[in-house]
Amino acid sequence: MTPDDMKSLVRSIPDFPKPGILFRDITTLIGHGEGFAASVALLSDRAAEAGAQAIAGLEARGFIFGAAVAARLGLPFIPVRKPGKLPVPVLAIDYALEYGTDTLEVDPGAVAQGQKVVIVDDLIATGGTACAALTLLRRAGAAVDEALFVIDLPDLGGAQRLRAAGVTVRPIMDFPGH
Repeated sequence: MTPDDMKSLVRSIPDFPKPGILFRDITTLIGHGEGFAASVALLSDRAAEAGAQAIAGLEARGFIFGAAVAARLGLPFIPVRKPGKLPVPVLAIDYALEYGTDTLEVDPGAVAQGQKVVIVDDLIATGGTACAALTLLRRAGAAVDEALFVIDLPDLGGAQRLRAAGVTVRPIMDFPGH
């Protein structure tokens, strides 16, 4: 299955979550066995090429793809969580959203000093969450220079923000607009 075949499996929903937004819904991709398997295989190949020693997935949809990639490669999975979800002392970072702030947390014991960690998530838009995760993982001691996404919305600039931070960004597909 080609990236274009996978792209055709992504459902577009107009005016969600608010008017003027064209939401790219990956549930139709993960609900298609061959499409989901092909996307995980492609992400896994790219993570292996990058020399990944662990995979970090961003809550929540990044868990779907990241955990599958980690399992396929036999690598540790590092969940980057919303606040209050981890039962141990955590490293946390607050970051700006379009309307307010949010927080991400990671278990610092899940990251070995200098470990080559590849970030995996479903979508990169403005890059706020991915850049916060990058900062948090690096603060935990990870070497992060690769991020993989199923979808890039290049017009929103998130991939460019990661590239400016020294990260190679490799999406499977992109969609113009927002």
